[in-house]
Amino acid sequence: MLVARRISMWSLPAIGCWNPFAFARFRVSCASSQLPVSPKDKTLRTIYNSGVIACLRASSAELAMSAACAALNGGVSVLEIVMSTPGVLEVLQQLLQDYPTRTLGVGTVLNVKDAKNAVEAGAKFLMSPTMVKGIMDDLEGEFLYIPGVMTPTEVLTAYEAGAQIVKVYPVSALGGIKYISALKKPFPHISMVASQGITIESTGDYIREGASSVVLSDAIFNKEFMKQKNFEGISQLSKLAASRAMEALEWKQQLSLNESCH
Repeated sequence: MLVARRISMWSLPAIGCWNPFAFARFRVSCASSQLPVSPKDKTLRTIYNSGVIACLRASSAELAMSAACAALNGGVSVLEIVMSTPGVLEVLQQLLQDYPTRTLGVGTVLNVKDAKNAVEAGAKFLMSPTMVKGIMDDLEGEFLYIPGVMTPTEVLTAYEAGAQIVKVYPVSALGGIKYISALKKPFPHISMVASQGITIESTGDYIREGASSVVLSDAIFNKEFMKQKNFEGISQLSKLAASRAMEALEWKQQLSLNESCH
């Protein structure tokens, strides 16, 4: 199963196109697939392969639990629960039991204490709207930290501090898709998650312009649906978001295959 995933993601040459370098990458990939993968790397890979991080904030633990289940049942595989949600850690722990194969984390983590509590509760990743240096410097463990960045300076600073992936926030206010595209030009080697004000309809464009994934909040957890407890509606939005992201990821994969032929 792991080998099949690596084949799809790392440029197995198209039929009729000979590229010895791509085949070399494939051989290395097959060999390295036997090596153990750290939980942090597994989380990062899941984010890359998903293209969507569903971001949930709710007014109660009960609402959070029901909405999270609806989104996970709909098709998203990566979910963050905002730290300010009542009972966030208890909800996280229950979801980890109910959905052991999904990648669950905590968002809007603003200090080391909350970060420690979230990691102890089982969070696979933490996200912040800025870079909290205490989390980068002081916490150890197999969790992925995704700091928030806004400017090119902040992107590079976070990367040099050890971030494997950064969250560009608030992306819509900064120029949206065009801003992500502009940031990726000097930093093609830095993985970026686009966050804030993104719609399901624009998800594919963000990914095609360089985002590794997008954060979808109200786009999945529609405010009216949350008020009405319309969990079927949330599930359908989740399904649509996952589908749009997958289409864009497949487009990027095909583009990579075509480029390897030239």
